[in-house]
Order: sequence, then C-alpha cells, then structure tokens
Amino acid sequence: MSRHVAIVTDSTAYLPSQTMERHGITAVPLTVVIGDRALEEGTEISARSLAQALQKRRPVTTSRPSPGVFAETYRAAAEAGAKGIVSLHLSGELSGTYDAAVVAAKDAPVPVRVVDTRMVAMALGFCALAAADVADAGGSIDEAVAAAEKRAAGISAFFYVDTLDYLRRGGRIGAAQALLGSALAVKPLLQLDGGRIELREKVRTASKAIARLEEIAVERAGAGPVDIAVHHLSAPERAAVLADRLRERVPGVEELHVSEVGAVIGAHTGPGLLAVVVSPR
Repeated sequence: MSRHVAIVTDSTAYLPSQTMERHGITAVPLTVVIGDRALEEGTEISARSLAQALQKRRPVTTSRPSPGVFAETYRAAAEAGAKGIVSLHLSGELSGTYDAAVVAAKDAPVPVRVVDTRMVAMALGFCALAAADVADAGGSIDEAVAAAEKRAAGISAFFYVDTLDYLRRGGRIGAAQALLGSALAVKPLLQLDGGRIELREKVRTASKAIARLEEIAVERAGAGPVDIAVHHLSAPERAAVLADRLRERVPGVEELHVSEVGAVIGAHTGPGLLAVVVSPR
C-alpha cells in the first residue's frame, strides 16, 4: 500500500507479520553470526536454531545492517510513492543500527527522519505502530515522529534471564552487574533504562523472580488503557502462563501480544528469557 509517509523499523521490533503488512511497516534485518556464518534475522535463522547454538556454546555475535541496506529500503519506499520516511530503531546504546540508518538517510531520495527510540523488542514495535497509525490517517512526518516519541516516553520493559552471562559476553551489561547476578545463585530482574539494560532487582529463585516480574508489570500497567507484550526465548509455557495472569489482573489491557524473541535479542539474553513490555495508550 502506498502511503504519503512510510514507516521503517528493524527486525528487533518483533512485530507480527500480519500487523506489519496491515500497516505497511518495513523491517530492516539485523544479522546473527554463528561461527563463520552470517544469517539475517527473521528469514535465515530461527529463535530455535539460535537457542540450540547457544546451548552448544557455539560462538554467536550480532551485527547491524549496513547503510547500503537502509539506502535500498529508503529508495524502495520512495519508488512506491512515499514522500517521506520515518525510520525507528532499537536503542543506540545496544546497537549501531541507528547510526547506519542516519548515514543512509543523508542521501535518500525523500526526507527521512531517523529516531533512536531507546527501546527494543515490542517496546520498539509499539513505537512503530504509533507512527504507523498517524501515517495511515494521512499525518505528516513530524506528526508520526511525535506520536512515536510520545509512546516511547511511557513505555516500560522488564525482563528475567536465567543467567547474565550472555549479556556480559556481548557487552550489554557490565561485568560488575553480571557478577552480582551470579553471586549466591541470585536470579536477576532487569529493566530498560535510558536505552540501557540495568539490573533492577535480585531475587533468590526463578519462580520468585517470575512472580515479581508479574507484580512489577501489574503495578506499571495500573488501570489502563494499556498494551502489553510478553516475550520469551525457549520458554513458551512460562510466557503463556504469565500472559494469562496479566490478562486477568490488568483491567485496562487493550492488546496483549505473546511472542518469542528473534535471534538477535536471543543471542544476548540466552534461553529462558521472559520479558514484559508495558505501553500505556
């Protein structure tokens, strides 16, 4: 569908494919490197394959898209009729994706506004949807950016991981924080704060940590209206139970998405991830 303003994001938004098609959102893929193989997230590697590689302790790294990939995406949007583009990406504290998009935007055939949302996963996805709603209604680039930034300002993301080792290996959390998380078999609860991953609380057991994750999400959601996303990696049962609990306990929930994260985020969190994104409307 041709729109006056095109919306571009990246593969770490983890938006359902049907939702992206309905809103005309394009996601530029990041890359996962396993051994000497570079694989595009979303098309060439699944979360299950990534989890298996991690469990076998194979070397796994991630890589941003090149400016050339963004340039081609912007060119295709312009050829499809877009007069402007809003390009929304995961936190610059976690990836160089935003920087690559900025480079490509300078020579794009139509104006491009590149936004570092300071978010990731459906925290980013909700921002892209807010911008797409404005674009669908015929709004301007500035209006779409403003809607995304307003949505981002209210979003909270909290998550549980079985171990901080993967985040430490990838440089997404400090060695001191990782040490705190591993001491005395403590289970860490983390949050997205200023675009960075920060240790929020230390809980003694996995079951207590997941219960606490639920409490934090309920407290943050309040009476709504609010959208919620539950993410996991190789933990579908945990995710389903948590989603059901949140659906029961949050009276103002409008949309509740449950999905497995892709290979890029999974590479840095490891199997067992359970996350909640709370996005007030």
